[in-house]
Amino acid sequence: MAEIVQLLASPVHRYAGRPGPLGDVADETTDRLEIRAGLGVVGDRYFNRPAHRDASVTVLAAESLAAWPGAGLPETRRNVLLRGVDVDAAAGRVLSLDSGDGPVLLLVRRPARPCAWLDLTVEPGAWKGLRGRAGMRCEPLTDGLLRVGPVAVEWLDALTVRPAGS
Repeated sequence: MAEIVQLLASPVHRYAGRPGPLGDVADETTDRLEIRAGLGVVGDRYFNRPAHRDASVTVLAAESLAAWPGAGLPETRRNVLLRGVDVDAAAGRVLSLDSGDGPVLLLVRRPARPCAWLDLTVEPGAWKGLRGRAGMRCEPLTDGLLRVGPVAVEWLDALTVRPAGS
């Protein structure tokens, strides 16, 4: 069974410039995320930002972090951590996630590239270790709510899904 392991909404950029030690940052994980079609995660730094509308929700497979058991969304800066869902092989498809409040449709657009920060926030070697499996950037096609816990997953053909308002 698939599961939403962790959710994150980050209102500000946590890192700026080149990687280096930073002080403590407030926990931005949450038990629920509100998603808005074409806009992103309510309360997140990329919400309604024109440059990010087609990639405003990031999804990561928990299995990608198996080599780093203590790592999660605060360290990787992804919005949704899923267990039991291979998101890295799904570019161009629509991911339907239903955690009990109705389906949220996400068009899987492109890989979310890892950055050098991972060597500091996770451990040395994480940056290279997550290349090709650091999650995907998605465009939200519907409004909805995601919650931590069990989730119904369905893959849809992008050609048969119409975004809200079209």
